Amino acid sequence: MAAAYVSMGCNLGNCRAYLGQALDLLDAHPLIRVKKISSLYLTEPVGGLRQPDFLNMVAGIETDLSPEPLLEVCRLVEEQLGGRDRGAPHGPRTIDLDILLYEQVEIADKDLTLPHPRMLERAFVMAPLMEIAPHARLPGGRTVAEAATSLADRHRVEKLGALDLDGGGC
Repeated sequence: MAAAYVSMGCNLGNCRAYLGQALDLLDAHPLIRVKKISSLYLTEPVGGLRQPDFLNMVAGIETDLSPEPLLEVCRLVEEQLGGRDRGAPHGPRTIDLDILLYEQVEIADKDLTLPHPRMLERAFVMAPLMEIAPHARLPGGRTVAEAATSLADRHRVEKLGALDLDGGGC
C-alpha cells in the first residue's frame, strides 16, 4: 500500500459533519484506509474573496489506488457532499479534497500535480500536515518539517483540536 496525504477543507454548512463524512467515505473505499487525521484548524480564506473562515484538516491514508484513481475518488466524495464549484477558485465550499503527497511521486499534468503545487505556500495545509507527518519526505528529500520552516504565508491558522461531530458548523 502507498502512503498519501489528503487535505480537506470546508466553510459552508456543518463543516464538522462534512469533514467527518468525507473521512468515512474515504475509509469505506475498499482500497483506502484512513490511518491518521490531524486536528481541525480554523483558517482565514485565501484568494481575496469575502467568505466565511474555513475548517481544514489533513488525513494520512494508505491506498492500493494509483494517484489518478485516488483523485477520482476524492472528486466523487466532493460530489456526494455537495462539494465545490470548480469554476470559482478559492470560493466557498461544503468540502474540498486535495491530494498533497503520494509517496515520492511527482506528476504534472492537466488533472493532477503532485506534490500539490501550492502546498508549500499555504499555512492552512502545512500546519495540519506537519502535525501528523513532520518526517514525511517530499520529492527532493526535504521533510515536511524542514519545508514548513520556510513558509511565508501569514494567514491566520488556529488549531482547534480533534474533530468533534457534535460541535456544529464552522
